[in-house]
Amino acid sequence: MLAGLRQGWGTSESSNHLTIPCGYMNLKILSGMSPGGATDPPRDELPAFMITPSNSQLETLMTPEYDPSTLEKASQNGARSVVNNLHAWVRDLLVAVGLALVIIVYLYQPVRVEGVSMLPRIEDQERIFVNKFIYRFRPIARGDVIVFSYPLDPQRFFIKRVIGMPGETVQIRDGKVMINGRELMESYIPRKFQAPENDPPITVGSDHFYVLGDHRNSSNDSRSWGLVPRRNIYGKAVLCYWPLEKLSLIQ
Repeated sequence: MLAGLRQGWGTSESSNHLTIPCGYMNLKILSGMSPGGATDPPRDELPAFMITPSNSQLETLMTPEYDPSTLEKASQNGARSVVNNLHAWVRDLLVAVGLALVIIVYLYQPVRVEGVSMLPRIEDQERIFVNKFIYRFRPIARGDVIVFSYPLDPQRFFIKRVIGMPGETVQIRDGKVMINGRELMESYIPRKFQAPENDPPITVGSDHFYVLGDHRNSSNDSRSWGLVPRRNIYGKAVLCYWPLEKLSLIQ
């Protein structure tokens, strides 16, 4: 064994190491001798010996094993994940659309306003949503903008603001609304829309309401034809949605 190793040694003046063939690995041990005959560096400065893999071993270490079936499975899993995500997205979208339709059809009614009696808040041809169920959960309040069937022609629908509540006495003096003798403050009505008129007092009966349009000079309301029965009230106007620049809640 030793003779074989000696025969396998090679030396070179241009190199400062010996190469010992050792199977597939070349074991390099630094000799500590330079071509000029310089003395060895201190022991603590000598680098440790290195093991250098052969070319075939480098190729084996650097090239991963290729398995076509693994790539095919990964591709199938990726496609399956995309399909599952797509199904979940479509399902969620359909659920959202269905809920929106239920809300619109059963809770809110889109309507188009014709006329100028509710200026400046609601203009002619604007589209609004009417909440049809809100008065099942809370009572009608003064100031609510309501949609109701016209008492003299139930086939027609009006939109007005609730002014007088059941049991109250309503009177108009010089264009000012008086409730039980006290002036009602109406900040939503510009001065130019007020009508300088006088109307006799009227007492609002049970389950009835006194309504007026905000544009007092151009409104056909309780001053002309009387009170609105509770059963005629369709719902509360809650949102103006068209045109988009007028998108806002109705107060």
